[in-house]
Amino acid sequence: MPQLIIHRSVKILWRIFFIGLGTFILLILLINWGVFGYMPSLHELENPQAALASEVYAADGTLMGKYYLQNQDRTYCEFKDISPNVIHALIATEDVRFYQHSGIDPKGTIAIPFYLLIGKKRGSSTITQQLAFNLFNGHRASNPLIRAFQKLKEWILAIKLERYFTKDEILALYLNTVPFSENVYGIKNASRTFFNKDPDALDVDEAATLIGMLKGTTLYNPRRNPVASLNRRNTVIERMADAGFLTRQQAAAYEAQPIRLQYNKLDHNDGIAPYFREYIKEAILKPWCATHKKADGSSYDLYRDGLRIYTTINPRMQQHAEEAVARHLSALQKVFNAQSYIKNGSAWKGYQQVLIDAMKSSDRWQAMKDAGMSDREIEQFFLRQRVPMRVFAWNRTAGGVRNSIDTVMTPMDSIKYMQQFLQCGMLVMDPESGEVKAWVGGDDFRYFKYDHVNINTKRQVGSTIKPFLYYLAIANGFTPNTVVPNQPVVFPDFNNYSPHNAENDTATYVTLAQGLAESLNNVAAYLIKIIGPATFANFLKNKIEIQSPVPPYPSIALGSPDISVYEMVRGYTIFPDKGILTEPLLITRIEDRNGNILQSFAPQKRDVINERDAYTMVQMMEGVVNHGTAVRLRYQFGFTGDMAGKTGTTNDYTDGWYIGFTPQLLAGVWVGCDHNFLHFTTLANGQGANTGLPIWGYFFQKVFADPTLGITQRASFEAPPSYQNPIMNSNVQPYPSTGNAVPPAASEAQNLGSGSASDYLHPNQQPAADADQKDPRKPKALMPPPPEKHRP
Repeated sequence: MPQLIIHRSVKILWRIFFIGLGTFILLILLINWGVFGYMPSLHELENPQAALASEVYAADGTLMGKYYLQNQDRTYCEFKDISPNVIHALIATEDVRFYQHSGIDPKGTIAIPFYLLIGKKRGSSTITQQLAFNLFNGHRASNPLIRAFQKLKEWILAIKLERYFTKDEILALYLNTVPFSENVYGIKNASRTFFNKDPDALDVDEAATLIGMLKGTTLYNPRRNPVASLNRRNTVIERMADAGFLTRQQAAAYEAQPIRLQYNKLDHNDGIAPYFREYIKEAILKPWCATHKKADGSSYDLYRDGLRIYTTINPRMQQHAEEAVARHLSALQKVFNAQSYIKNGSAWKGYQQVLIDAMKSSDRWQAMKDAGMSDREIEQFFLRQRVPMRVFAWNRTAGGVRNSIDTVMTPMDSIKYMQQFLQCGMLVMDPESGEVKAWVGGDDFRYFKYDHVNINTKRQVGSTIKPFLYYLAIANGFTPNTVVPNQPVVFPDFNNYSPHNAENDTATYVTLAQGLAESLNNVAAYLIKIIGPATFANFLKNKIEIQSPVPPYPSIALGSPDISVYEMVRGYTIFPDKGILTEPLLITRIEDRNGNILQSFAPQKRDVINERDAYTMVQMMEGVVNHGTAVRLRYQFGFTGDMAGKTGTTNDYTDGWYIGFTPQLLAGVWVGCDHNFLHFTTLANGQGANTGLPIWGYFFQKVFADPTLGITQRASFEAPPSYQNPIMNSNVQPYPSTGNAVPPAASEAQNLGSGSASDYLHPNQQPAADADQKDPRKPKALMPPPPEKHRP
């Protein structure tokens, strides 16, 4: 009888064993088939994809910045580019039998119950299992039953990964997916962030520091918890010695060293040319990704597909440009703030709605609304409650952040404070190739996101528009030596609009070259009267490709249209580039994560005016620098080489411009406040020669002094073949008056502005074009002659 009971018990045990084994095998199969949740396909296993940041590179290969998903800054790195020190530290710490198992470590797995019995917690996941978890699970379940299913899934995936990848490939995949604190993912980003070097250059102690962080990315962060990080690093070094990767003497030497961080975290606010990176993201890269497909038919994802974008930015020129802006604006801001209407706050009289709009669009307002506060309560808080805050300030540093200061003020005062800063837009490009070398969209991207170079940011351009008008005069038979009336001109069909020169200008007639050099409004008004507003507007739109609205009013001769820095600098390329309009080139190529070229970009050029007329305009614009409104480039900055350009100043000194070029480089600068009612009150302070021009000057001083750039003052403008310089002839007869001249005694004291559309009748209300055509003194050609054949 006892033997029968034993026999039945054994039989039952075997039955339970086989049923359990069958159930386990069935469970594994069901998990593998995806019955209990998603399982990646064979294709996904062979092509595991972690979200990779797209990287932006400068012309010399310098990393400028990245585009990545929030909290997932990850860059791919191949195994050959990872230091053996990193590999040894990882294996010694996480999976010492990595090269002996096939995804699951039987010895480590079997040992788990024994460790639990003695009260010790021990992880058993191999590197391959951790990789499977990182790629296909993403979060660790707290429910024990669900976690058990996750574990089984990890085992299956680990075995499959071992089948499809070599051990080295698994290590590289793992190191590219793990987090290293502060939203930094992957060994490449971690080594650059904490030690400012690539992962193939990491020393033993540096590698141990980074691998030690994997156990607790916040707890063992060397920047935030240096003591804990040091202890953890030394533990990793000990394990490297235990595994035979180091001798005990070597381990002791490394353990005795402190952690020497070279922290260099790149975020979108930092890096090289942040305004430029934001512009190409929105204007070029997002549209490009939407219209270009990957092999699987899906569109490229800028934030996940690890694209490599190579740009034309020159890091040294970008640095020189930013330093020139900071040098001048930091000093100019003091002059601006010293104005009485800024100091006493009367500048905001009548503009309270601007403050209200800024208040309601702030993060603080939204947070207080979310907290349930009423509009009235929030407004009182903004007006009365002084709170600690960090704001922008030139040449100050707070908490390691440049151009910052910690202070206490009411939120409303902080809005006024920030709105009253002068801003700048500066674009530098090679006029022949179109390559954009530098792009400064504002004072500091961290505080001011509005880009003042962006093609959609329009400002009144003032006299910088005059070279285009003067070109039309040259194309229609004028020469630099043509004598023209320097007297006020009236436009009866436009509400008797009559612009004037600055005071104390008594010359009755001047040459055309003198009119441009001294930026005489009377001469510009005379030319627009002769050429016609509609003709000039059409030339700007159809030839110079000004996309901004240009209404056919006489005031466009003085720069009344609102046009972007981008468009104006592009338009000026016709002068140094011998009559060719050159589109700014921002990107040279886009590659995928593996370095395959997806698209290359070439300069886009179009003949607009003939080469002889372009060179004539260059000579006239040299006069602006040599003895005109930009002469301070000679006496203040000491430049001796060939250079040309044009200043610009608008109504009430709201906008100050300077666009100038040398034979090798073209740069445009705008300076002003974001709100037009905030401006300088005197010509001396607010003119373009005092606001925009000095930035141009400081920049070119640095460029000429930098031998690595190859930009020299010895370069000269080349005259076209068989070009004959016009010789001044004192017997040249002046073009006759338009018949609308105002007697000198009737001219106003000063009117440097360019007016606005409200000053004039709509062109449909009068036959302006017909009237122009009836003027027998007007040259017959209304548009420039066709350009010469394109020159290589």
